[in-house]
Amino acid sequence: MLGWSINLFKVFGIQLAVHASFVLLLLYAGLEGWQDGGEWTGMLVSVIMVVAFFICVVLHELGHSLTARRYGIRVPRILLMPIGGMAEFERIPRQPSAEFLITIAGPLVNFAIVLILWPLVGLPQGFPFHPDYEDSIRGLWQMLLYWNGMMGLFNLLPVFPMDGGRILRAALASRLPYLQATWWAVMIGRVLAAGLIFLNLYRENYMLAVLFTFILIAGNAEYQAALRREQEEAYWREMARQAVVAPPPPLDEPPLILHGPN
Repeated sequence: MLGWSINLFKVFGIQLAVHASFVLLLLYAGLEGWQDGGEWTGMLVSVIMVVAFFICVVLHELGHSLTARRYGIRVPRILLMPIGGMAEFERIPRQPSAEFLITIAGPLVNFAIVLILWPLVGLPQGFPFHPDYEDSIRGLWQMLLYWNGMMGLFNLLPVFPMDGGRILRAALASRLPYLQATWWAVMIGRVLAAGLIFLNLYRENYMLAVLFTFILIAGNAEYQAALRREQEEAYWREMARQAVVAPPPPLDEPPLILHGPN
């Protein structure tokens, strides 16, 4: 599924790609703008706002990615999907401080955008619970300000592997073994994600329900990957220990060659 993507261009050496389903999101946004009475103008404004929102998503992911590269972690690409963005790391650092800084960098970018736009365009009427935007360019910028604030806060929900869940894992890993910290972060994330799935289904907010379903699956998959890595490392530690303590073979026999695991 994640392979159904279209490469766009590179940003700071990181490939930016969009999932094929992203085209459907743009078509949907354009149709909504047209049906709201704006016809061509409404369709264009609606598509531009979706693109502007996802530019902020890219900036959020670049916050993660550029911080990760300072720790020597390669980031091949950033993939945009209708439900958000995802930076693909070659590995996740096990040092709690490194994971915390890499994770918090994303929401901090969103909050920085809010602080930049605030003195320039002000806050919308009814902020923060019932924002009412002007029908003007200023209103569009206010909408972007509000979206960035919501994006930053939303990502801090402690639902692993969202940013808040990773921060929780980093905090737990400062006191617990890494795998155990991951297990607790995933378990807490499962409970919260399941509750949020049912809540959004009840409210007929199907996009968020799909998003939390994807997050639930991704969290379980990452725990299984961490478990496999832990088991492999334990296996090779045991092989190395046996190689050290085992007596040398008789001179008339060829040395053993380790071949595995298969």
